Amino acid sequence: MFFVVLHLAPATLTITHVLLFKRDTRAATGWIMACLFIPYLGPIVYYLFGINRVRLRAQTLKQQLAGDHIKQALAVRPEHSPSRPQQLAGFLVSGSDITEGNHVKALYNGDQAYPQMLAAIDAARHRILLASYIFKPDRAGQSFVDRLAAAVARGVDVRVLIDGVGEHYSFRRISTVLKKRGVRVVRFLPPRLIPPSIYINLRNHRKLLVVDNHIAFAGGMNISEDNCEYATRKKRIADIHFKFMGPIVPALADLFEQDWRYTRARPRQALADPPMRATGEQGDAGCRLIADGPDQQIDALELTLAAVVSTASHSILIITPYFLPSRELISALMSASMRGVRVSVVLPEKNNLPYMNWASRSSLIELSQWGINIYYQPPPFSHTKLLCIDQGYCFVGSANLDPRSLRLNFELGVEVFSESVNAELRKHANDLINRSRLMSYQQLSDRSILVRLRDAIAALMTPYL
Repeated sequence: MFFVVLHLAPATLTITHVLLFKRDTRAATGWIMACLFIPYLGPIVYYLFGINRVRLRAQTLKQQLAGDHIKQALAVRPEHSPSRPQQLAGFLVSGSDITEGNHVKALYNGDQAYPQMLAAIDAARHRILLASYIFKPDRAGQSFVDRLAAAVARGVDVRVLIDGVGEHYSFRRISTVLKKRGVRVVRFLPPRLIPPSIYINLRNHRKLLVVDNHIAFAGGMNISEDNCEYATRKKRIADIHFKFMGPIVPALADLFEQDWRYTRARPRQALADPPMRATGEQGDAGCRLIADGPDQQIDALELTLAAVVSTASHSILIITPYFLPSRELISALMSASMRGVRVSVVLPEKNNLPYMNWASRSSLIELSQWGINIYYQPPPFSHTKLLCIDQGYCFVGSANLDPRSLRLNFELGVEVFSESVNAELRKHANDLINRSRLMSYQQLSDRSILVRLRDAIAALMTPYL
């Protein structure tokens, strides 16, 4: 009897918490089953991985942050609302207008991105803000360490934010390396036993560099030699980062400030704001920042993506390393295909996390049945995250199309309204497609029984991957 009570008491408390706070019914059902049928261990695992402590902790700080964006957006008079459908979707989710006159440049792999990022650091006069999920102290990472330390030596305010889990992708902790060189660095929610701090799932996945409110770099690229041509063939990663100049840069700096303030757990104290420097002629891109994280009351990225997909009239192009979309996004993609929109999804043929490919098969076979083109691109592993709609809209940033990015991580996305940027990224995507393998519905459905069972089991774990 004692052991029954010892099981039922924590299980009952855990199930109550699940019912009250879990919005995803599949995840809620999974946790309830685990608590009921895995005695003692189920509630412990839920405590470690299932509770969104970030949202609980954020309540005290949210009073100091910006107000409720949705309420502000809905309060705007209709005559002031954006006219194009994609503009309206992001406006309602973020409450922010588009900033016009930005320069946006795609940088392919570390071979293009890192030299420009290092040059910007060398040219810094006032302030450098750098956030990265993974920052390895390898050949590429050491170049950043040296340049950041040199900037500190000449009096620049340098701040580096490293994810507390992501830094463990390398044996040597980059935070220790940076501190030894005099660079101010903080770790985002590092897990530790003493004192207890358990934040395994809730990671800061943003990759961002802002220099002097003048130039910014953002996207999906970490700092590692794996992104460079000289990386070993087995480890090499293909990716795209983006350089921004113009009015969007202060918004990106403000996002870093919020993360810095949150990690430091101190009341609002704005960073010194360096003056904007002239960027030369005005750029042709309109941009809007869409930030999301588990401290938000709405799923900003997921809502934005589903909304803009629903506005497509000609084509939708998705490139992502991990594809575990929500039912809402799947429905939006199928609906677009049914009304004659050409929908293409480009995925890596060989994934660095094989179970992510396995889990995606159930949604891929469903999408291919409705005429959506599924492409597997050959190695190297592609870490690129990109959405292009029609001829004038792109969505870039750090988020993958999976529950971890869209529900559990702190992510950033940038809407880019530019025909020229769209055309360049589409050309890059078409080059990838020409080298990729088109997967037919028949190929996906002809998997062996064992493979289908493996994929189905992986798909059951989708809410937790």
